[in-house]
Amino acid sequence: MIGKLIIATTFGALVGAAVVATAAPEFNLKGNRFKPLAYEQLTPVQKAYVDKEIAAGRNLGGGPFNITLRSPEYAELQAPVTNYLRFKAPMDRKLKEIATMLTARYWGGQYVWYSHRQQALDAGLKGAFITAMAEGVRPAVMTADEATMYDFVTDLLQTRKISDASFKAFAERFGERAIVETIATIGHFTGLTMLFVADNYPVPKGAPDEIKTPR
Repeated sequence: MIGKLIIATTFGALVGAAVVATAAPEFNLKGNRFKPLAYEQLTPVQKAYVDKEIAAGRNLGGGPFNITLRSPEYAELQAPVTNYLRFKAPMDRKLKEIATMLTARYWGGQYVWYSHRQQALDAGLKGAFITAMAEGVRPAVMTADEATMYDFVTDLLQTRKISDASFKAFAERFGERAIVETIATIGHFTGLTMLFVADNYPVPKGAPDEIKTPR
């Protein structure tokens, strides 16, 4: 009898440990002012969101996840918008990266700049183009599409309005839908950049292009 109790107790402890292990997945969140959260610290709503993201196979370690986890409702609502603007909106990816990086540059958002720099290169932007944006100057060599995007976004960010000339040039080249989605992209990365800035989110040592000063 005692032996059976010992076996049952041991088995129960093993099952309990397995349940704990299942309930407490490891994810190496990164942050600064927003301290990286452990699974055990999460609210039930946060845990439900994390469990769903893990089940979907998403990597939760880097990027804004530790920040937006503070508001899982917002994170869940924002995700499809982000996915659409970045990957499904029909604007050429290279041109989206110009809008993204100019927005990061405007706010001095070092992490967003760092995280999109290689993506911009992969999308076809030239290194000289990116260097010029980092320095806050208009690139000397641009295609007509690149120049139209650069001038439109710069006009909006620097003057807080869009001139008739910028609006007309952009609409004629890309269409009015692209105006809406480009401004939405600027708004999205404005909010994201400010969240990273608020966190003082860490950037790897040796990251190229110093843009911490807004301009």
